[in-house]
Amino acid sequence: MTLQADVSDLWQRYDDDDVDAATATADDYDTLDAFLDALEAGEVRAAEKRNGEWEANEWVKRGILLNFGLRATEARSYGGVDYHDVLPLRETGDLGERGTRNTPDGTTIRRGAYLGSDCIMMSPSFVNVGAHVGDGTLVDSCDTVGSCAQIGENVKLGANTLIGGVLEPVEDAPVIVEDGVSLGAGCRVTSGFVVGENTVVGENTLLSPRIPVYDLVEEEVIYGRLPPERRAFTRMVESSIGDHDLFAGGAYKPAVVAMDIEAETRDATRREEALRE
Repeated sequence: MTLQADVSDLWQRYDDDDVDAATATADDYDTLDAFLDALEAGEVRAAEKRNGEWEANEWVKRGILLNFGLRATEARSYGGVDYHDVLPLRETGDLGERGTRNTPDGTTIRRGAYLGSDCIMMSPSFVNVGAHVGDGTLVDSCDTVGSCAQIGENVKLGANTLIGGVLEPVEDAPVIVEDGVSLGAGCRVTSGFVVGENTVVGENTLLSPRIPVYDLVEEEVIYGRLPPERRAFTRMVESSIGDHDLFAGGAYKPAVVAMDIEAETRDATRREEALRE
């Protein structure tokens, strides 16, 4: 059987209440471990782009859920720190040989996370199970990459950036940040939002399907995505409750404005090759 078939069979037994953490067998845990190994090797992903659209791989997300449902919380220790979790942290011996660095005292990579070659993780930062971080990407200080988030190649995540996780429902695609994106410090990307390739996002911008994107290039209002090759930032627009008596002077809500990206903006966000020497 294939890994997908093994995981799908185990999920069906779990969903039918035929197996739990107390009754799971050694073979069941071999399947779970093989699945986590495949995630860490980049052989399977929680979402993939097909025909121009990002789609969730439901069986992969179920495999992650199985690792929570069929494992008991254990007392663990790593780097002199005691903690309790169902999963250990990811082994990092393979990172150095691929030119990837994680700085000391606070870079945390959970089991089942993938980091490509030539990446940098600054301390403190966290990459959760099922996340996929592409080659040459910088995860800066105080960044979180949530469960199943898909981060492309040569991406810059500014300091204190939150990339949300979308594990359930399994049919929903997670947050996607495509190749060449630069997110300014303090950005938040949540709820399956897709950031198109080579887009530059200003600091402290919230990208969520609930917030409109005013695309001045195509002259349309869109939700849930930023098109490729844009410069985006937050502006305040009038709220529908603006005429309420409690809001003297009007009420406003955040929106995202997307414009053509200028050459000087792209040059300013180009990665420094010296960091990868």
